[in-house]
Amino acid sequence: MIIMMQKESWKQVLMLAYQSLGVVYGDLSTSPLYVYRSAFAEDIEHSKTNEEIFGVLSFIFWTLTLIPLFKYVFIVLRADDNGEGGTFALYSLLCRHARVNSLPNGQLADEELSEYKKDVVINPNQTSLGSRLKSTLEKHRVLQRFLLVLALIGACMVIGDGVLTPAISVFSAVSGLELSMSHEHHKYVTLPVTCVILIGLFALQHFGTHRVGFLFAPIVILWLFCISSLGLYNIIRWNPHVYKALSPYYMYTFFKKTQTGGWMSLGGILLCITGSEAMFADLGHFSQLSIKIAFTCVVYPSLILAYMGQAAYLSQHHEMINGQRVGFYVSVPENLRWPVLGIAILAAVVGSQAVITGTFSIIKQCQALGCFPRVKIVHTSSKIHGQIYIPEVNWTLMILCLAVTIGFRDTKRISNASGLAVITVMLVTTCLMSLVIVLCWHKSVFLAIAFVLFFGALEALYFSASLIKFLEGAWVPIALAFIFMIIMYIWHYGTLLKYEFDVQNKVSINWLLSLGPSLGIVRVRGLGLIQSELVSGIPAIFSHFVTNLPAFHQVLVFLCVKSVPVPHVKSDERFLVGRIGPKEFRIYRCIVRYGYHDFHKDDLDFENDLVFSIAEFIRAESGKKNRLKDESDKESEEKMTVVGTPSTHHDGIRMEEDVDENDQDRPGTSESKEIQSPMLAPRKRVRFLLPDSPKIQDETKEELQELMEARESGIAYIMGHSHVRAKPGSSWFKKIVVNLGYDFLRRNSRGPTYPLTAPHASTLEVGMVCHV
Repeated sequence: MIIMMQKESWKQVLMLAYQSLGVVYGDLSTSPLYVYRSAFAEDIEHSKTNEEIFGVLSFIFWTLTLIPLFKYVFIVLRADDNGEGGTFALYSLLCRHARVNSLPNGQLADEELSEYKKDVVINPNQTSLGSRLKSTLEKHRVLQRFLLVLALIGACMVIGDGVLTPAISVFSAVSGLELSMSHEHHKYVTLPVTCVILIGLFALQHFGTHRVGFLFAPIVILWLFCISSLGLYNIIRWNPHVYKALSPYYMYTFFKKTQTGGWMSLGGILLCITGSEAMFADLGHFSQLSIKIAFTCVVYPSLILAYMGQAAYLSQHHEMINGQRVGFYVSVPENLRWPVLGIAILAAVVGSQAVITGTFSIIKQCQALGCFPRVKIVHTSSKIHGQIYIPEVNWTLMILCLAVTIGFRDTKRISNASGLAVITVMLVTTCLMSLVIVLCWHKSVFLAIAFVLFFGALEALYFSASLIKFLEGAWVPIALAFIFMIIMYIWHYGTLLKYEFDVQNKVSINWLLSLGPSLGIVRVRGLGLIQSELVSGIPAIFSHFVTNLPAFHQVLVFLCVKSVPVPHVKSDERFLVGRIGPKEFRIYRCIVRYGYHDFHKDDLDFENDLVFSIAEFIRAESGKKNRLKDESDKESEEKMTVVGTPSTHHDGIRMEEDVDENDQDRPGTSESKEIQSPMLAPRKRVRFLLPDSPKIQDETKEELQELMEARESGIAYIMGHSHVRAKPGSSWFKKIVVNLGYDFLRRNSRGPTYPLTAPHASTLEVGMVCHV
């Protein structure tokens, strides 16, 4: 039996490894299309001594070995956040272990989530330097903001990579047409064909990749087989001794001969590791073991053979071929160029698709952590986790990608831009990983310093070589990152100020208690849903509303939908429900928690889950047999209870809805007791089926009855519509950021990210001016 289970698990791992080839390694596997051409663009010449080509091969081999293999496969992949990877996974780990949180509405109850997984037992071997580093980070807001900015820089460069990678991958693949036509004609063909493919690639995004995703892995496997076979063929035919160039000695001779030109050419060489970050970023879709197997057993050997084969061919050919001396297609036999060209274009499209999807994912994470304006997120697949589409971002990426392609018209300047974006993301990962080693893994500070010095020095060398080409294309990712950083900073800054205003102006519960059971107003039929970002207290919009309109619903629910710094929140931990005031007030607070990778439910499902969570809270509260977990927030007097969704409470209350007009009252079965609301008009009827045990009190039945009647009468959505303005006397900088920047972003972004879209007929917006 154990052997069968092991076989099944290995079968699943190998299947995931097969699938990861199409999703994770599309970008990395297409790098042989442009690495040699970018390295020999203008800084160094391919001479007959072959010192340059062997030196470049040696650099490629050791760069691929040290960064993707040693750094990512053996070290970084272990720093997953409950199975998720990427820049924000590292940041969320640090947020939890060092109490560094960019989200203002955090609660102590959030730390009880099962996926929070915070290690409170510190390794006794941990040095005092690690403890001091943690306390310093927790005390100083400046360091916390610097950490957030570092994570945002990485995110901005990933977005920039989403613009540049499709451009260079598709352009390099299509450049194979140069060898099949005259030099005068190919420039009129390559650019239009590239633009048509890019437009088609972005135009098909809204269909999602799940419909054609099954083709991705075979295409990448075919491409890897193609380049490794060509590499092996070129090695055997042209230079079987090219393996000697893998010695680090050739790196020394390369620098000795080329000097400054060799250092500048590193900006092209580093493109051999473009796409390595995807191994970590896409970790949530696969497993550590599957990604490691795919890279070490398939991708890494294929890439090494491909680069060695190109070097073997070029070591015996120094003449120009159609104006191209160094490039991928010159090493392809002439009778195979057209088939290879077709496979290369397909592989470039697959690699670009993975980068675009990764860009959507990083923007979703930024939005969940309050660092990006609200945009429309469409889930293109109900079965495959993480398949999303963001229309506004997609078309923006397409316009920028076409602008870069048409503006530069060659791979040299696009590669300079792409190289800087790639190496910046890796530097950010190295910096964050050093903190994870100390704060999360509780290892020695000296181990973290050694990690930074070794990998940071190597990446800093490539970073400097890329940055020196600022005027030759490297300015593009810097400009894009600067624009996106301004947008993210303004949004995050404005959001924090708005939340601080809400906290300072919230109404105390004592004010509510002074109004009496009727709240001093008329209570009308129905359920009032007041949406707020506050996790405690009464939002100012409520007092603003009742002051101007003295009528409200028989059941009130203050709803807060918030993100927590974990990738996923389990269904049985999703809802935090509490009561505001005495029972007769019928006022509840419901906090709905989502991770930064979670999928928000559809409108109807969410409404049903919300009503169920309140009903289950009422039953559990009265029975005193509370199998649920109470979470007392020390910052407020309210006691919140963790309540799951209907799927997690098979032995509790069950909710049924009936739209049959002629449906009559049905008696309860022997297994459950039924509470029904009277039929006043033909409408949807809600019924709660109660378990026999424990015995339900009459007072509780009455409260549940009132909740059902309110649900049947309909839900009214009361939302605040705030106009944020800087206080009189604020600095000119604050006025520009809040009154112009933040106001512009709020007016041009989506509404609050609640998992339900309120129907216009049942929506009431309460306008307020917030002086922050």
